[in-house]
Amino acid sequence: MSLFGSLTAAISGLTSQSRALGNISDNVANSQTVGYKRVDTDFVSYITQSSNTNNTPGAVIARPSYTNSVQGTIEQSEAPLALAIGGQGFFSVAGTKGSLNGLPIFDERQFFTRAGDFGLDQDGYLVNGSGYFLQGWPADAAGNPDRTTLAPIRLNQQVFNPVATGNIQLAANLPADATTTPISTQAQVYDSLGRLHTVNLTFTATAANTWSLGLNVPDDVASANRGTVSLQFGNTATPAVADGTIGGFTAATGSITAAAAAPGAPASLSFTADFGEGAQTVTLALGQFGRAQGLTQFSGNEFAVRNLAQDGVPLGAYAGLDIRGNGDVAVNYDNGQSRIIARVPLVAFNDPEKLQRLDGQAFMRTVESGEARVTDAASNGVGKLVTGSIERSNVDIATEFTKLIVAQRAYTANTKVVTASDEMLQDTLNMRR
Repeated sequence: MSLFGSLTAAISGLTSQSRALGNISDNVANSQTVGYKRVDTDFVSYITQSSNTNNTPGAVIARPSYTNSVQGTIEQSEAPLALAIGGQGFFSVAGTKGSLNGLPIFDERQFFTRAGDFGLDQDGYLVNGSGYFLQGWPADAAGNPDRTTLAPIRLNQQVFNPVATGNIQLAANLPADATTTPISTQAQVYDSLGRLHTVNLTFTATAANTWSLGLNVPDDVASANRGTVSLQFGNTATPAVADGTIGGFTAATGSITAAAAAPGAPASLSFTADFGEGAQTVTLALGQFGRAQGLTQFSGNEFAVRNLAQDGVPLGAYAGLDIRGNGDVAVNYDNGQSRIIARVPLVAFNDPEKLQRLDGQAFMRTVESGEARVTDAASNGVGKLVTGSIERSNVDIATEFTKLIVAQRAYTANTKVVTASDEMLQDTLNMRR
């Protein structure tokens, strides 16, 4: 009869409002949880019988409505490795299932999250506050990501090996009005062990528009004198070039090798030096033949250096980790160098609301969510990476309190229906007296 139907409908209302209250309490409790996605409540009615002349009370159930794709507030963080996603997408992360020899054993399953409060753990892994390990594409020596592999990102390159100097660039002006007094300057070179050495360059005017360059390396184990070469400028060169520009090299001696002159070609010299580790070839770049750049000879009484630089670096120690806007994870060293070890991709789903929720603001793929599409940040429908920031919970406390009041009142109203139905049933039972 309808009285029993009314009673069961009201009881289903109590159950549904209790579940709604549970979702609200969960949201309020996690209002400050990084990357948390609130759970709303959808109420669905079930009809026992309904027609134009008769409607039998049914029931109502409460279903969770997930907001996995709803953006939370992005705010700056003091943690330099924190990441947030501006737009759609998730971080790919790994869970653990124990350890071996002090290192974590990673779960084969794939996990995803929006909680980007990452930091380095004791083993050099990037881990968020819930204990999930950030995954990325490993990079090769040139910094190019391998998009076929996803693996936990780990800092294990604490040292940047020395790089021997291979090139020196000199941009200066030799004074056309100078006397025959030699002009000297110095360049620095690193050997293969990262030690710093001096190369002395001495320019001596030998004739009009002609200079002799001598190279001296005091630390060379064989001989400090590495050779000499004659530099010809302007119309002294064969063929002649614009006044004040290098036109050619002649009379190279010792270990010096000079480039053949050709208009617009690099005007460079090569010499070798031995610092105890074998011959090291160094190229001295002086601009271009016939161009007013690099080494020139114009009016003046003093030698003016515009630029003197060399490549090569000494031994470098770890100085910090940096995550760039495109997702590149770069290790910085105290010798001024950096090395890209991985790139952080983002993962997109056709229906992120259908992801399975797990502990620690993590998710797993389901059949309903669709396949995981791994792509670069700010491409193929995913958002951009916001470095040095975190995404807060998308819970609005004011809205949750409003839903709390409604749920409380609806629960109370359903109790009134239960009480009324009970009294009417009691009256029905008392009819036989």
